[in-house]
Amino acid sequence: MTLKEVVVQNQVGLHARPATFFIQKANEFKSSIWIEKEERRVNAKSLLGILSLGIVGGTTIRVIADGSDEEAAVEGLVELVESGFAEDAR
Repeated sequence: MTLKEVVVQNQVGLHARPATFFIQKANEFKSSIWIEKEERRVNAKSLLGILSLGIVGGTTIRVIADGSDEEAAVEGLVELVESGFAEDAR
């Protein structure tokens, strides 16, 4: 299992559009992937799960992956979050 903490850079956080980008990126990997905020953990490939966390800008989240490509998954998703979900980050 690979885990990394990252601070959400964009001001609005993980609302519908950035969450969709995040899910699209997560679906590129075979590993099981989760996002954790405080003590809540949700499937990173679930839009409703991500939205239910209410992640706003400046929030620290943990990206967790378990599987054959877990390190690449965590690194790719952390880079996306750090980019502020720029259109070209997809």
